[in-house]
Amino acid sequence: MESTTHGTAADFATLFPQYRPTDLVELPRLAATARVGRVFAKLESQRPFGNFKVLGGMLAGLRALVRASGAASLQDLLAGGTRQPGLPRLICASDGNHGLSVALAAQRAGAEARIYLPASVGPVRVQRIADRGAQIVIVDGSYDDAVDAAAAAAAAGDGLLIADTDPDPANHVVADVMAGYRLITDELGVQLRELGVRPGHAFVQAGVGGLAAALADGLRPHMGGAARLVVVEPAAAACVARALEMHKPTLIEGDLHTVAEMLACGLASAAALPALRRAGATAVAVDESGLAEAVYLLRQSGGPESTPSGAAGLAGLLRVAGDPALFEAHGLAGDSDVLLVVTERAPEIDGNGG
Repeated sequence: MESTTHGTAADFATLFPQYRPTDLVELPRLAATARVGRVFAKLESQRPFGNFKVLGGMLAGLRALVRASGAASLQDLLAGGTRQPGLPRLICASDGNHGLSVALAAQRAGAEARIYLPASVGPVRVQRIADRGAQIVIVDGSYDDAVDAAAAAAAAGDGLLIADTDPDPANHVVADVMAGYRLITDELGVQLRELGVRPGHAFVQAGVGGLAAALADGLRPHMGGAARLVVVEPAAAACVARALEMHKPTLIEGDLHTVAEMLACGLASAAALPALRRAGATAVAVDESGLAEAVYLLRQSGGPESTPSGAAGLAGLLRVAGDPALFEAHGLAGDSDVLLVVTERAPEIDGNGG
């Protein structure tokens, strides 16, 4: 199965017959706060199960099972019933959302899943994955330690690794994950044209950088001529900024703890860097108070209930807007149109996510 955006849309519609694009909303109060012209937010918090990761891990996991099983198509794979003998186990590392999406892939296909989580992942996120029938392995260490543990298990023959990051920029599973995220820009292209808007800036949060890279490529036709992509990271885990500076993924040592727990990554994805470099992406780091405050400001300005990870793009915009030197350096002005992505809703209010 080819990793095309057309294939992603068709596959996603197969998985979720009630599929509709997530909303793109304008938030005038945030524009006033940031001293820019207009602010638009793509509400990926509306996706099934509450976050954009379902576009990547779930589809990549199912595509891997199609290849491994010899099924003719995704539809052929899913027609096999509840528990299919002979299907390989799916394995991944996660801070929570990617693991949920891979567990959903295994559940839908009738396969097993084993998800490696760092000990910092909260109990609500752990339970959401376990509720999908996945085996949980808690790793005493960081997200990057969980990545290493999952890769070692797959190398030992325990199952198929459905990674969203890899040192090999040509990893086809990572490419499937990022291709899934391109559905966001397919939808945005239609929505922005309907509004007659071509944003000049996009502030996009990053863990390992896969979402930012997918948007870097997919948004280019829909933004203004001198468009700028700004990658937003927690100051404690700014691995994409380090990779852009060093021209290769370079591990950040030390404690990566952050309130933006989905972004607590110490090593950027090699597959993400080419797209970010092509886009001339820059990076901004936000401290813990800024990440936490963005959740409140998003809600107070008419946006959805989210998390420090989900609202991190807004935190980056406000960080830049609050510093005149950064405001100028990033090319912002009083008439700038800015795009944000709200990547998740708070899991505590998520229920079963649809």
